[in-house]
Amino acid sequence: MKKKEGMEMEYLDIYDENGKFLGSEERSKVHKEALWHNTVHCWLYDKEGNVYFQIRKDKNKLYTTASGHVKSGETIKEAFGREIEEEIGYHVDYNKAELIEINKYILDREEENGFMFRDRAFANVYGCLFTGTLEEFDYQAEELEGIVRLNAKNTLEVLKEEKGSLAGTKCYKEQEEIKVTNTSISFEEFLVNKGETAIEKYGKVLEFIINKIDRK
Repeated sequence: MKKKEGMEMEYLDIYDENGKFLGSEERSKVHKEALWHNTVHCWLYDKEGNVYFQIRKDKNKLYTTASGHVKSGETIKEAFGREIEEEIGYHVDYNKAELIEINKYILDREEENGFMFRDRAFANVYGCLFTGTLEEFDYQAEELEGIVRLNAKNTLEVLKEEKGSLAGTKCYKEQEEIKVTNTSISFEEFLVNKGETAIEKYGKVLEFIINKIDRK
């Protein structure tokens, strides 16, 4: 990571559309010029067949366990471990993370300040077995409302039907202390962007987890 005028700048490795490495560029330029780069979507699951979603504070919706850019010179699995630790405060053996799929993600949107945000990303989706407890998460309260644990099979059925709700367990912070409570999650609470469907966005992840557990 390089610094300029006393400010820390984040650099990302860039590629052509076919994944050929081209070099590295500063993150803002990557999104200004629509340069292809890597992101990582991190998923934790447990031996009971549960999957862990974060609740995004900005949208109040369920999303990945953690996610973010892959920094210049960083491997995908290293980014997996870093994002899990940064966003939900848990150290995981990222070498045990397994590839689920790689998606091409394209998005153009105008920000409130007039900046045209142009995203061209290879979204690397990885899953990893989690052997801890909800009480061990120390998530970023400025970005997340909490973490929700849901049964993968039940979640898949709700997303296929595009309606209904399912029981889960939520951890949240109360005066910096982690609390755990039962919760109910409806189909509408899953984060889905324009042009996507919930089953397209999360289906392969859930199927991966179900297959991993069924084989044990």
